[in-house]
Amino acid sequence: MKAVKMVVTGPFAAGKTAFIQAISEIDVVSTERTISDDTRVVKDETTVAMDFGRIAVDSELVLYLFGTPGQKRFDFMWEILSEGMLGFVVIIDSTRPETFREARQILDTFRQYSNTPFVIAANKQDLEDAWAPEDLRFALKLDGQAKILPCVATHKDDVKKVLLELLYGILEVTEE
Repeated sequence: MKAVKMVVTGPFAAGKTAFIQAISEIDVVSTERTISDDTRVVKDETTVAMDFGRIAVDSELVLYLFGTPGQKRFDFMWEILSEGMLGFVVIIDSTRPETFREARQILDTFRQYSNTPFVIAANKQDLEDAWAPEDLRFALKLDGQAKILPCVATHKDDVKKVLLELLYGILEVTEE
């Protein structure tokens, strides 16, 4: 059986844990803890080390999903989690433009760790104030090659589409 390690990253409260929970066929190993600083106004808990999920694509291929913490104070985990990854997803909360610059910095950081395929998951596309993927492309200063996919991190089918797109990119690279 072939295993593919994928990392799910993005800013604080972008939807990384929900993304992995929506698709994992095992109970997600999570390091969620109660927030003790002023970010508590956004949500009650945060990932402090990682989230881990697994999904079998078929009898020959399994995806291991490693979710990173989003808070800057836990960014030391990013490089550790990126070791051995074959691709990564950057999740962006499409309704919070104040996080777009941080999302771009995270993208750049992970590209420095490894020159692997990536996709951008434009989360919360079901909300009225969500930025369209093409507007996000402009805001993030991404070229036309970067894949920006609309999604709702709690919808399994959306998560599946994002992961399949990343998997296709990984397979394309490994075949070359």
